[in-house]
Amino acid sequence: MKFKEEWKGMLKILPIVFAIIAISLSVYGLITRDYQLNFLMIFFLGLSMLTLGIREFQSKRKAYGLFLIGVFLFSTYASIQSFIW
Repeated sequence: MKFKEEWKGMLKILPIVFAIIAISLSVYGLITRDYQLNFLMIFFLGLSMLTLGIREFQSKRKAYGLFLIGVFLFSTYASIQSFIW
């Protein structure tokens, strides 16, 4: 039971951490006008959407959870494509 409580706590903190990383990367890109790290920004935003989607599944809102996981999949695909190109 203790593990389940820690997992719920992490699902509250991780989206915030991923969003802070993504915002930091975007601010860095805007200030330096160097957009080579945009794929990382998109990837971390996708990870944030994944953790939010898992949390929505746990709170029995499956449609919104599926939407957020779909956004994660699309952003991961876009991030990989921009990294390869």
